Amino acid sequence: MKLILTQDVSGLGGAGDIVDVKDGYARNYLMPRGFALRWTRGGEKQVSSIRRAREAREIGDLGRAREVAGQLAELAVRLPTRAGTTGRLFGSVTTGDVADAVRAAGGPPLDRRRIELSAPIKTLGEHRVQVRLHPEVVANVDVEVVAAS
Repeated sequence: MKLILTQDVSGLGGAGDIVDVKDGYARNYLMPRGFALRWTRGGEKQVSSIRRAREAREIGDLGRAREVAGQLAELAVRLPTRAGTTGRLFGSVTTGDVADAVRAAGGPPLDRRRIELSAPIKTLGEHRVQVRLHPEVVANVDVEVVAAS
């Protein structure tokens, strides 16, 4: 099935890309979650607007992406959240929470869609989070989840 991606999908492509995937993957995963639209001639016109929005969000050149990755590596990010006495959180930490914590720690503004959590963060302590700044640059950010007072 031919689709137009509306958001970045890891391992498949970026927003505005036209991809060909198996029917079940499209019907059961990509389309219900709003990650893709069915390709049509009319939808082809939307591709240019999706790509313009993507280019405005993403860091353009490789040198700037490496510079931001260096800033993120030096950053000490603390994320206060509500937690129980055993160290388990009431809920979990989202990519939006991480983006806000990086900005509060003095880091560059990040798009939450660029942040990748390997597993849901549901406990206190140190956690490593990946940020895909550029197709060739991935930065690691150490986030310390602490109990809010």
